[in-house]
Amino acid sequence: MSKFKTPIVILNFKTYLESSGSNALNLAKALEVASDESGINMVAGPQSTDIYRIKDETRIPIVAQHIDNISPGGHTGSNLLECLKEAGIDGSLINHSEKRMTLADIDENIRKLRDNDLYSIVCTNNVNTSASIAGFNPNFIAVEPPELIGTGISVSQAEPEVVEGTVRRVKTVNKNIKVLCGAGISTGDDMKAALDLGAEGVLLASGIILSESPEKALLDLVSKI
Repeated sequence: MSKFKTPIVILNFKTYLESSGSNALNLAKALEVASDESGINMVAGPQSTDIYRIKDETRIPIVAQHIDNISPGGHTGSNLLECLKEAGIDGSLINHSEKRMTLADIDENIRKLRDNDLYSIVCTNNVNTSASIAGFNPNFIAVEPPELIGTGISVSQAEPEVVEGTVRRVKTVNKNIKVLCGAGISTGDDMKAALDLGAEGVLLASGIILSESPEKALLDLVSKI
């Protein structure tokens, strides 16, 4: 099974204590169990400090939360692609709403990931931005209206026109780009609604990370596919 075969669940660990350090490893193991039991691809997006340990102790695919458009050298505090690749990433998020980038940097990061045989998942906030980013030919575009992120109100049910419109416009530019749905996704109904609207997976965070049992929440998420 390809690491990024759709339908797919990408879990952004962000910087919650519940998804950091030893908790990050436990969460990655929950993703692995849920993926094995459901047959659905699930991907971890941990902080850079937790990538190597998760790579070493699980089989789960890993994406970085962010890479900087830099070359090796004097860039203190930045995330260098070459180091993240050596740590074990299979790809990276780009332009998350909490880590916005310029169009030029987005384009260059997509190219760098492609040149390194790594997957690019570009976050966008609306239909028009998604269509523009599609011209850069990333592997995935994840549309997330920022006002819904972390609210528990899913975009697939609150703003279905955003998902449908993004799928339509992106596929017009490049039919090979996979469209994901983010913001407020946490339940099986949310994910089913996203797939029914044409999305090929979800990008989510707090709805799983802060749940009482992440493994159970993940299995519920894919229970209606």
